[in-house]
Amino acid sequence: MNQISNKEQNIENQGGTIAVRKRGWFRRLFAFVGPAYLVSVGYMDPGNWATDIEGGSRFGYTLIWVLFMSNLMAILLQTLSARLGIVTGHDLAQGCRREYPKKLNVFLWVLAEIAIAATDLAEVLGTILGLNLLFGLPLLWGCVVTALDTFLLLAIQKLGVRKMEAFIVMLVATIGTSYLIEMFFAQPEWSGILSGFIPHLDNGALYVAIGIIGATVMPHNLYLHSSLVQTRSISNTHTGKAEACKFNLIDSAVALNAAFFVNAAILIMASAVFFRRGIAVTEIQQAHDLLAPILGSKIAPLAFGIALLAAGQSSTLTGTLSGQIVMEGFLNIKLRPWLRRFITRSLALLPAVIVIAISGNEGTFKLLIFSQVLLSLQLPFAIIPLIHFTSDRKKMGNFLNSLWVKLLAWLVAIVIVALNFKLIYDAVLEWTNGNVLVLIPVILIVLSTLVYVTFLPLFRTSNTWKIDVSTSSKNVGANIKTKKYKSIGVALEHGEEDATIISEALTLGKMHDAKLVLIHIVDTPGVLVYGSNEESLHTREDYAYMDGIAREIEEHDILVETTIRFGNPSEEIIKCVEEEGFDLLVLGSHGHQTFGDLIFGQTVDSVRHSIKIPVMVVRTSHSTREKAQRNK
Repeated sequence: MNQISNKEQNIENQGGTIAVRKRGWFRRLFAFVGPAYLVSVGYMDPGNWATDIEGGSRFGYTLIWVLFMSNLMAILLQTLSARLGIVTGHDLAQGCRREYPKKLNVFLWVLAEIAIAATDLAEVLGTILGLNLLFGLPLLWGCVVTALDTFLLLAIQKLGVRKMEAFIVMLVATIGTSYLIEMFFAQPEWSGILSGFIPHLDNGALYVAIGIIGATVMPHNLYLHSSLVQTRSISNTHTGKAEACKFNLIDSAVALNAAFFVNAAILIMASAVFFRRGIAVTEIQQAHDLLAPILGSKIAPLAFGIALLAAGQSSTLTGTLSGQIVMEGFLNIKLRPWLRRFITRSLALLPAVIVIAISGNEGTFKLLIFSQVLLSLQLPFAIIPLIHFTSDRKKMGNFLNSLWVKLLAWLVAIVIVALNFKLIYDAVLEWTNGNVLVLIPVILIVLSTLVYVTFLPLFRTSNTWKIDVSTSSKNVGANIKTKKYKSIGVALEHGEEDATIISEALTLGKMHDAKLVLIHIVDTPGVLVYGSNEESLHTREDYAYMDGIAREIEEHDILVETTIRFGNPSEEIIKCVEEEGFDLLVLGSHGHQTFGDLIFGQTVDSVRHSIKIPVMVVRTSHSTREKAQRNK
């Protein structure tokens, strides 16, 4: 295993900043909500807009199922990313540094930086276009504004993680509200929307479908999510990590489904407005310019511009955060936040300024496509390590991927990687006018590295990154489960000490909304001779006593039944448990007149060793009569 410096350990072992030890299921869930919303903005960035608008305007509602399938893929991969961060305490970039040689990590870091710059490029273009559409600001002046808004994002981050998450949620809500307004004006066909969930492809739709899937999962989101989940201060136990994984799954499902609805709204709007009129739209500005003439309202294009500006700003924040995470993770180099953001933004703005100065509006759209191709290039180097790491028992312990999750994850990876390589191949073919041979050295380097990363785990022993909890506690913790009791058996003695036994049973019954079954064993000398046919004043008193106790318990709104048996107390209790199917037995002193006080004697021992359900032994006081006998 690679050696880790003290400085590196200090960086990685810093605790979460948001406490989650709160009472109540919803309050605990709310403590975990946030990271997935920062990730979700990457699924509604200007790159997604371009594919959604083109798909909707050319093929109507028929590609909604592609969006839905892409969303399911994204939820799976982001869930694995969150689990990696929660369980191992390492984000994806840090994991790569542990697992791979230094030279390979430098190569992966370069690819990741290129992808993040490409991501920021798409967000910069979205902001520039949004400012142009809303205020008529020239594209080059928009570049100046996007250079300055980096400092706004720094100010927001200084307010804390929660404030930053709230800001992102506000921007996401702005995007969603804007498209609800557009949907209102567009008046889509709901029957067509529902039919769009049925998988089928029209002629020529395959390429656009590939574009939609290819623009869905972004590599920087996987690095980002595995890091952001560590901002929550969770218990370093199996139970604490299991709860964190569960709540982050809910967070991811809700946030990414919200992103799906935004993307679906973009496609539906394009279908209702443009496809219905036979207009094929291939540029974001073209869509904006056509909304007012077609819908006859200035509100729709205004909402479109606001949504685009919000998408650009929200995605910019997550893109710059990813840059910091990737640099620290792969190289263990920590720069000042303003310097890191300045580098990321400069790498994005430089090509934007050059292209806008030369080609104007047309160049921005081509640059947007180019940014998606660069993202596609790095995607396999994020997905494949993620699946390997989360399928490794030494790293994940009992949280490793199950067989069906592993198979599903590899299937998703193969589909996404294959489609992204298809996009790259088509783009390169177009840029080189069919002469791909000039790029053979680059292609060979990328493919050989990908093969190495894919098959490396098959030829070497897995590394353990860090052991936080002893192995025995992890194994015990993996089997800890909360139980819901439905039926509780309560053995009574017909004495004053029954109040203690009933109180404990009543408390459990209230907590679990369970039925109490009161048990009393009659073991008088007459019973030993006549069995259950024995009739005596003592037996009649037992029936009346049990009926009275049942009425008292019913006053506490608890369902209660009684059963009286005859014979040896331990034997009859064991039979009763087997026949009634209790979930729990509450046991006190079961000796009657003849047996005396056997709370921790023969009755308790023989019962608890003979039944398979949990036994709660309640220590009760000696009966009044027995105290009196001892005092004589």
